[in-house]
Amino acid sequence: MQRRPIPVQTVISRRRRILVMLALAVGGFGIGTTEFVSMGLLNLIAQDYQITEETAGRIISAYALGVVVGAPVIAAFTGKLPRRRLLLLFMAAFTVGNALTILASNYELLLVSRFIAGFPHGAYFSVAGLSAASMAPKRERGRALAFVGMGLSVSLVIGVPIAQGIGQIAGWQAAYGLVTLIGLVTIAALWFLMPHMTEMAATDPRTELGALAKPQVWLTVIMGTVGFGGMFAVYTYISWTMTERAGLDPCLMPLVLTIYGVGSVVGNWLGGRVADRNLEGGILFSFIMIAVVLLSFYTLSTMPILGTINFGLVGMFGSCLIPSLQIRLMEVAGRAQTLAASLNQSALNLANASGAAIGGAVISAGYSYSAPALAGASLALIAILVWVGAYRLRRVQAAR
Repeated sequence: MQRRPIPVQTVISRRRRILVMLALAVGGFGIGTTEFVSMGLLNLIAQDYQITEETAGRIISAYALGVVVGAPVIAAFTGKLPRRRLLLLFMAAFTVGNALTILASNYELLLVSRFIAGFPHGAYFSVAGLSAASMAPKRERGRALAFVGMGLSVSLVIGVPIAQGIGQIAGWQAAYGLVTLIGLVTIAALWFLMPHMTEMAATDPRTELGALAKPQVWLTVIMGTVGFGGMFAVYTYISWTMTERAGLDPCLMPLVLTIYGVGSVVGNWLGGRVADRNLEGGILFSFIMIAVVLLSFYTLSTMPILGTINFGLVGMFGSCLIPSLQIRLMEVAGRAQTLAASLNQSALNLANASGAAIGGAVISAGYSYSAPALAGASLALIAILVWVGAYRLRRVQAAR
């Protein structure tokens, strides 16, 4: 049976475009699930390999390192490949990495497998987001990006709890088995649905690396790294904060994380519309609200119900920022959009690592588990100052 010819992006129907974005979102769902479920499986992994949980935690660092390294490297040197083929290759590498995690016979191979699984993470979101924006009408680019990014947000609500439950019951390898299956489903969906992206021009490494010479690209990346760092300073230690400060029963922690996930879903939806309405204003609005909700969390984190609601708002306004930052990078990078967009993923993972480190330093200094929220609010305020400088510079450049 002969397969139907693959259409080009300019002739597909609106229905087909939505199905393509849904397939891209499913890939993001799998990526979000594998990234966050590892945190809840560390005790099982430590027992299996007879290592400490601190040592087991290095698999999270290995995955993050794969993201930080893979995103700009892949984006810079794959500019001439068709975007449809790239997305299939990224998802294939992601699926192989998770399959190797299941088969890892020792801790060293486990680290390698997590690095491989993380390597295409940033590049996938970069190309998937740019593809969705390229297929959408210009006035709907923010919503298209948010639609694709919704997969990551929904994974926090559905994917991570289900995978963690499966891992607890059937062994931690089963959780990565589920992720591998999601990867295979995504590959099949993209194979049959993804059009040829003829409107996305090929680029060479010199063009892509040219983004690194643009001050606005670096300023946007710095905004993301600093501004998101405060959220991860709180998220990393949320279990201790809610159980020891707020007195919450530990068995209710999955509910707290679910509320955060719901907030992320709402924020992602809101962020797409904010980006379409007023890009620069949307970024400023998000940073201000991140600072506000982190400041309020410092006080409300001693109260189980209000603290949980406030934590959901942290997820909401953090996710609200992502589409606006992504589109800003697309606008300021010129033709080097793939590398610039991938740098956004690197920035988020650097924020994850730095935020956790800053939160840990605050707690180690003798302050309470609520104190990282104050450090996070300070980071959001610094990000606002970076935005002010970037916004003024952009207006000066536009005037010239």
